[in-house]
Amino acid sequence: MKILVPIKRVVDYAVKIRVVNGKVDTASVKHSMNPFDEIAVEQAIRLKEAKKASEILAVSIGSAKAQETLRTALAMGADKALHIDVGEAETLPLQIAKLLKAVVEKEKPDLVILGKQAIDDDANQTGQMLAGLLGWPQATFASKVELAADNKKINVVREIDGGLETVSSALPAIITADLRLNEPRYATLPNIMKAKKKPLDKTTPKDLGVEFEGKLSTISVTEPAKRTGGVKVESVDELISKLKEKGLI
Repeated sequence: MKILVPIKRVVDYAVKIRVVNGKVDTASVKHSMNPFDEIAVEQAIRLKEAKKASEILAVSIGSAKAQETLRTALAMGADKALHIDVGEAETLPLQIAKLLKAVVEKEKPDLVILGKQAIDDDANQTGQMLAGLLGWPQATFASKVELAADNKKINVVREIDGGLETVSSALPAIITADLRLNEPRYATLPNIMKAKKKPLDKTTPKDLGVEFEGKLSTISVTEPAKRTGGVKVESVDELISKLKEKGLI
């Protein structure tokens, strides 16, 4: 079984975002793999370690810097990687889904596992759109994944508002990973060195037969207004008086 894992390069989750001249400062901050995509890579590796999968292909769409993120996936345990170069263009979930559809049709994976959302745009749309474009079943917000013995069906426990829901689907299928699916491993130094020798191919939307045009641009970004200090009151009557002064009651 072949597994395709789309991943995204984002500002590291531990970095405090700064706005400089109306734009988010991305030039001088650490970037890393989107945490939910890291979980997706880990799940693919675990399926391979359990002899349920034979090959893992990591795919990233972005500028040349995305190759660093792909090398991380290779160091974790992916077998090969594919970089779709779109330059510095801001991408929309539907554009990403169309590009991934072209990759799926070319690579013929049996399973696609991706993070439920990216932490930069929080769109939570790509997996669902990809399933719609391919006409494949989908299991989103996965917290547990189990493959049948014959590798033809997959059972997924989903996190929903009311608790947990278990769904069963025939393959091929799309899975989006939630936070509690697993805890990703760290790439060891020997594996980081080995990753440099693993195949990393490069392509473009044109090569995939997909029309791509950067249609989204961020005009400006403004930080939230800073909060002012609070005021202590001595009694309930004083509290009510203060609230009335501000027109809150």
